[in-house]
Amino acid sequence: MSLQWTLVASVLYAEIAMVLLLVIPFISPKKWQVFFRSRFLQVLSQQAQWYFGFLILILTLFLLDAIREMRKYSNKENHEHSHHLEGELQMSMRLFRAQRNFYISGFALFLSLVIRRLVTLISTQATLMAEREAALKQAQSATTTARGLMAQGRRSEDAQNSSNEAHQEEITKLEAQISLLEDELEKAKKDKQAVIDQAKGVETEYDRLSEEHKKLQLKLKVYGEGSGDKKDD
Repeated sequence: MSLQWTLVASVLYAEIAMVLLLVIPFISPKKWQVFFRSRFLQVLSQQAQWYFGFLILILTLFLLDAIREMRKYSNKENHEHSHHLEGELQMSMRLFRAQRNFYISGFALFLSLVIRRLVTLISTQATLMAEREAALKQAQSATTTARGLMAQGRRSEDAQNSSNEAHQEEITKLEAQISLLEDELEKAKKDKQAVIDQAKGVETEYDRLSEEHKKLQLKLKVYGEGSGDKKDD
């Protein structure tokens, strides 16, 4: 295997190991997120797009070269020029190497895309998990606050009920006092009316007695005048 294909195979083996690490279940997305956000990777991430694009370009060129070699050595015209067994074996060996290089470069290119997608999905999952935990904490805090407000509302309602009961008792007492005062007022009105009626009766009796007194005075006057006339005779 030539040097360049040895490098491509090394890239493929490294990508396989990286994929296995990324899909290991006991490494949580949070840990990967911490690793992805480390200072070293933050420095590399500024040029990561260029590195990834360069890697994809190189692997694509190797893949095209492997396809060209496969087409070249799979052509029947080349086999017709080599009638000896040794020549056919060399052509078959070169075709095998071209096919091997095709699979190596193809899988390396495919795993590069898979790794990039896995990293994106793991980062997204870690972000969603962090947002979910924050939402759960916020919901728990809101629930605690709501329970506190409900308890405070119940205490306020109980205090309000107690205050309403006290007010109701006070209102009942005032209504009883008002009823008593109304009864006393009604009694006073009746007494006043009785006094007025009695005063009217006294006034009527006084008028009658005055009238009789006038009549008696008139009779006495007439009687006195009659007695004087008799004495003169």
